[in-house]
Amino acid sequence: MRSLRVLGSGRAGASVASALGRAGWDVCPVLGRDDDPSEAAEGVDLLVLATPDGVIAEVAAAVRPDDRTVVAHLAGSLGLDVLAPHRLRAALHPLVALPTAEIGARRLADRATFAVAGEPAAALALVEEVVSDLGGRSFVVADDDRAAYHAAAVIASNHLVALLGQVERVASSIGLPLDAYLDLIRVTVDNVAELGPAAALTGPASRGDQATLDRHRAALALLGADEVATYDALVAAARRLVRRPE
Repeated sequence: MRSLRVLGSGRAGASVASALGRAGWDVCPVLGRDDDPSEAAEGVDLLVLATPDGVIAEVAAAVRPDDRTVVAHLAGSLGLDVLAPHRLRAALHPLVALPTAEIGARRLADRATFAVAGEPAAALALVEEVVSDLGGRSFVVADDDRAAYHAAAVIASNHLVALLGQVERVASSIGLPLDAYLDLIRVTVDNVAELGPAAALTGPASRGDQATLDRHRAALALLGADEVATYDALVAAARRLVRRPE
């Protein structure tokens, strides 16, 4: 039986600990910020650093290296260099949102996708074993590519939420709830999955209908310049997608 310790008691760390415990791993008690991390790598196959990205290097340096233990972080944008004191280094970033520990544990075990990395090969093999035990899939992202990988993840999740916030604001200005648009949003995502972004694009920007775009801008101007600026930026992005001139 593989063994695990998580250093960091937030949502991500608790999700990983719970999911792997259910998958049959021997999970040691999670260590929090008030615990001494110096011996955290002793006696386990895998130590997961589930701390904020900005302190991973500091926390890794505070853990006494054990050449038998793989030390992994969960950061999407960081490489393996932040784990420099340790011989077996890995990265394990789940490409799912973990809003709570319970929901996160379920999502990690529901065919989740993970971006992994590891040096040497034994470290990579162990985090790929983690993914396999959770029933997920993995792809290797090199250190030099991790910032771009994570930027795409943030756009896909956080920026989409911000965009839906604009939908909610504009809809509420005429008395409609966000719920009125959710079926359209779901079908749009399905279309992208089936056809790809360019083929799934519809609407005035895709067909060059400037008159409709102008009417939209006039309506949004009543709500504020920020709403127009956001709309204009996304119209420009849509035109790039179909290679129309700005």
